Amino acid sequence: MAKYIVKRLIAALLTVLTLATVVFFLVRLMPGDPFTNPKLTPQVKANLEAYYGFNKPLIAQYLLFLQNLVHGNFGYSMFYTNRTVNDIIMDGFPFSADLGIRALVLAISFGIVLGILAARHRGTKIDFFCVIVAILGTSIPDFIMGAFLQFFFGIKWGLLPVAGYKGFAYTILPACGLAFYTLASVSKIMRASMLDVVQQDYIKTARSKGLSNLRIVVKHQIRNAIMPVLTMLGPTVASVLTGTFVIESIFAIPGMGKYYVESVTNNDYSLILGMTIFYGIFLVICNLIVDILYGLVDPRIRVSR
Repeated sequence: MAKYIVKRLIAALLTVLTLATVVFFLVRLMPGDPFTNPKLTPQVKANLEAYYGFNKPLIAQYLLFLQNLVHGNFGYSMFYTNRTVNDIIMDGFPFSADLGIRALVLAISFGIVLGILAARHRGTKIDFFCVIVAILGTSIPDFIMGAFLQFFFGIKWGLLPVAGYKGFAYTILPACGLAFYTLASVSKIMRASMLDVVQQDYIKTARSKGLSNLRIVVKHQIRNAIMPVLTMLGPTVASVLTGTFVIESIFAIPGMGKYYVESVTNNDYSLILGMTIFYGIFLVICNLIVDILYGLVDPRIRVSR
């Protein structure tokens, strides 16, 4: 296992390096530049370009970027005055991560339960209800779901606050809105996987040995059926925890999603690079954890080889 983890870490570092390189050169190909403000005099613009190293050859800029990246320094934002990219990430990430964790707990727990119930009661009203939830969750956009929750639970019935992030009550609606799509996806995958596992020979063998129905479901069916769910958790966890622009905008949450979109709109090269690489590192770590979980959940997978 240790050897496998080391290999995966090396592959992860190469992945992050490739991502950083590709994004660096793609950003330089974007139309326009960060200093398009007409109020800037040519001298001020030249000073800014010198400060950010734009007056150097592209290769020199790239090597300087890699040097700063090794030290975990993403530089200063070109749009937000006197703010480093690291500070912006640290300001927004706690809100996005807190909201994401709440959403993931709701989505994974209820999604797995709905998937199991749908498979165990195939063709019944319970199965029909779970399938409808999965279809609605994967079909309704985030902005529609967020507006729906705000209108009914916040404005019409007055049960919960509709905007802000000042306490537990403020987190319920955005967490539900963010969790709905993932919940529907998990339940759909879990249902299909459970139905596939039921037909396997080892389930028939377990029944022939006289094992209880509960033990067969928990030890054999769920344990094997949950593997496809683990597969989707890597990118899902990374995307949910690092912020979503739609939900954060609707509920006025100061997370990373707003900064990410604004960085592209404002041609903020430093912020685009920093947040993209931060997301890439997060995604690589999540996928590594999922790969390790494979070996713990399913002994047939020998990750050490």
